[in-house]
Amino acid sequence: MTEEKTCDIQPAILTDVAELGALFDAYRVLYGAVAEPLKADAFVHGLITHGKTHFFLARETQGAGLLGFVHLMPSISTVAMRPMWLLEDLYVIPAARRRGVATALMSYAEGFARETGAERLTLATAHDNTHAQSLYQELGYVREDHFWYYHRMLD
Repeated sequence: MTEEKTCDIQPAILTDVAELGALFDAYRVLYGAVAEPLKADAFVHGLITHGKTHFFLARETQGAGLLGFVHLMPSISTVAMRPMWLLEDLYVIPAARRRGVATALMSYAEGFARETGAERLTLATAHDNTHAQSLYQELGYVREDHFWYYHRMLD
């Protein structure tokens, strides 16, 4: 039996800004930010324009609406002396959750990282985001217990 394709994944381009901006703002709101749709559009536009970070979009197979996105940011592994990618954001609209969209986005991101010669994909998630943790573990991600991360918030 062949597995049914859940969605199509494509790199975001400038014509996707309005639709992606709306999803990006919904993602921000999910994490407690105040909705700022115009600012989100401008932010996404800037990221796509400078071309260093990459958004990959999941759409219905028939080309209809946007189902979600994954956002990768470049970094380097100084120890391995190879590129790596930070999986900065992953979001799937509520109506499309539990349909394989996040798995498809993650698989696409991994393929992209491999094609660019990356040593690894790195991501972080909230301690209480057990659904995401379960997905990441299913996909072979290993939780980092060796390093502690510190943040200094700047105004």
